[in-house]
Amino acid sequence: MKVIMTCGGTGGHIYPAIAIADEIKKRKPDSRILFVGSEIGLESTLVPENGYNIELISADGFNRQHLLKNIEVMKKLRKGGRRSREILKEFRPDVVIGTGGYASAPIMKAAQKMDIPTYVHEQNAVPGMANKLLEKNVKKLFLGFEEASKYFKYPEKHVVAGNPVRSEFITTSREEARAELGFKPADFVLLAFGGSQGAGRVNKAMLKIIETFNGVKDFKICLATGGYYYDAINKELEDKGIKVENNVRIMEYIYDMAKYLAASDLVISRSGALTVAEATVCGKPAIFIPSPLVTGNHQFFNAKAVADKGGAIVIEEKELDNDKLVSEILKLKNNSGILKDMSEKSRSCAPLKATKIICDNIMGSEIRQ
Repeated sequence: MKVIMTCGGTGGHIYPAIAIADEIKKRKPDSRILFVGSEIGLESTLVPENGYNIELISADGFNRQHLLKNIEVMKKLRKGGRRSREILKEFRPDVVIGTGGYASAPIMKAAQKMDIPTYVHEQNAVPGMANKLLEKNVKKLFLGFEEASKYFKYPEKHVVAGNPVRSEFITTSREEARAELGFKPADFVLLAFGGSQGAGRVNKAMLKIIETFNGVKDFKICLATGGYYYDAINKELEDKGIKVENNVRIMEYIYDMAKYLAASDLVISRSGALTVAEATVCGKPAIFIPSPLVTGNHQFFNAKAVADKGGAIVIEEKELDNDKLVSEILKLKNNSGILKDMSEKSRSCAPLKATKIICDNIMGSEIRQ
């Protein structure tokens, strides 16, 4: 079986594709899997690190603020489309599976014109325009959230699967993770991050939390700032005269997220679809701070799906108050009953069978061998 996985931009598109590819290889070890991504996304490093080959094409997203810049975007898309056709002719895949990102649209459209079976996975509760345009010619459209179905036109193609996560998020235990990361069983571990790119407002809120709990020995803080913000955050702490103690870890990016999530007691983060899926699979109570700068405010609806069941707290950025956030953390830290209840309700939202559902549908279909 020959498969092209196409994804890109952020971890939220890339890691679901890797999870699907891993399951295909598990079921059919002789499968050949090629990733196609953009030249400007994280996929150029994350995909090879997970053991897969990748071809990079020219692609970019449309600029809604500066419309004239879309002339260059269109040039890149045309160039990406030409390269996509070349890749398809060279690799001759049985199926093409897209999980979103700049590179997905050119190669998915090219595959559809060449009558190669295509499948799409939409991670968010409110979908983007690209998947809406691709829906008509895909064999199946997999949904991360059932709520997304109403935004599409062909419900007979829809399969509510949830968002696929890599197996290590399911199998890594709290005890194992804490031992490897150097946390004690009784520590309260707060994990904060803003997605693969980082988030300025989340980082700013964490400055107050670090200032408040710096040096508190049984309170561990792990913050992934994103590469863009890392130096600025450390500089601001230095300017405030705060010497970061051993209970605080500030990192650019967390590559072993499965371990950090398994070890944590509480998560503070944006609410991209993959973040929500990974947090719920691990059964982690969360304070979600949705990004307001996304299509259809989809991060709010991703978070709301968990908060409505009691597994998370949603604080919109416009309502975020640093002192109140500290108070909310203390309330949860000091009430293990609330945390336990949130944990159970978070896990009830987990898409534990997402990868299985997707691969059952794809590998059970009639595809060219």
